[in-house]
Amino acid sequence: MLMHASHEAAQDAIDSSASASERIRRRLVAAHQRFHANDNIADFIEEGELDALRDEVQARMQEVLRALVIDTDHDHNTADTARRVAKLYLDEVFRGRYESAPQVTAFPNVAQLDQLMVVGPLTVRSACSHHLCPIEGKVWIGVLPNPASDLIGLSKYARLCDWIMGRPQIQEEAITMLADELERRVRPDGLAVVMQASHACMHWRGVKDDGALMSNSIMRGAFLRNPALRREFLSLVARG
Repeated sequence: MLMHASHEAAQDAIDSSASASERIRRRLVAAHQRFHANDNIADFIEEGELDALRDEVQARMQEVLRALVIDTDHDHNTADTARRVAKLYLDEVFRGRYESAPQVTAFPNVAQLDQLMVVGPLTVRSACSHHLCPIEGKVWIGVLPNPASDLIGLSKYARLCDWIMGRPQIQEEAITMLADELERRVRPDGLAVVMQASHACMHWRGVKDDGALMSNSIMRGAFLRNPALRREFLSLVARG
């Protein structure tokens, strides 16, 4: 018993001296929880640790600037860059990793709606996990509800989309995650998601093609089985 208590005390001492990122990482590993760039890890962040993580990212970003041989001590333009970048990553463009899912109130399909609903275009912003370059584009969502479906407000589609997209990822995986989240919440007969976006990793580097866009789609349920429904959805998307 004493040995066990001593081990716990030693572990607590190690945890208290570890960085915020290391403490969070240990919890994720202990829970056998994946923490890829596009995973949400909010459940493993304790109170106050996001502030500590922001400070840690700032310090490490300062080292990146030093390694790039930028004199942040005398260059007024980069004096606060490390702090700005830390805030940018944790509170803005990657916040979908660190914040819990937005509250989305669902209500029953009392009117038993069973016709196609299309939401969009929703403006989306994300980042490529290969180069951390911006992805900007539009998303359209098609829902074919059934009497047992849950309905959510139009603004909630945008909130869920923003939460999913606010992570470093690739476009193909992003809309799959969005489709999974919507299907779980709404339980429709059919779900369709189309995304069209420009990728800065193609504009700023590599081929430097300013006009290239990537479009992809997911069709589930009735949208896969019913070509007429699929055509109706895609024709409405084209008009948008």
